[in-house]
Amino acid sequence: MAAERRNEKFDIRGINHLALVCRDMKTTVDFYSGVLGMPLTKTIKLPGDLGQHFFFDIGKGDSLAFFWFPTAQDSQPGVTHAPALVGQGDITSAHASMNHVAFDVPEERMDEYVAKLRAAGIECTEVVNHDDSENGASPEITESTFVRSVYFKDPDGILLEFAAWTRELDERDVNLEPAIAVER
Repeated sequence: MAAERRNEKFDIRGINHLALVCRDMKTTVDFYSGVLGMPLTKTIKLPGDLGQHFFFDIGKGDSLAFFWFPTAQDSQPGVTHAPALVGQGDITSAHASMNHVAFDVPEERMDEYVAKLRAAGIECTEVVNHDDSENGASPEITESTFVRSVYFKDPDGILLEFAAWTRELDERDVNLEPAIAVER
């Protein structure tokens, strides 16, 4: 729900697809289509028996894709993905990793979606009201709340989020200087 800001360099219209790697394509299809209801839109067998590449519709013309490679390395929590749910432990992951995927959902359906996840046996957080307070979140919606979220994981431990913007973001929301890497 950010105010329209124009990219003068490239006509980027959104995410065509985000490609992740799964351990088992059948389990992934069962979760993303069966539990989350995302339609499977394209399936590809990679040449030379390298694996598979499947695409799911996530709305607005965007896709979430998964590769399955029979020779892929095992995941490593804290390196390849966040080890814990938000508010339940460390969510740090390594440089160049994908920390989490946030799906845009209607704010008024957030509580319903939490109930649906739990009914499907999916562990999830309570709704987090992200705001500009010192803690970065409040138990209730405040004047500075900008997004409401619930966090859960897929069968491979990938951290997922249902997120709903609560207000329009503007120039006041961009108020920090970027951090500079510290040599270790």
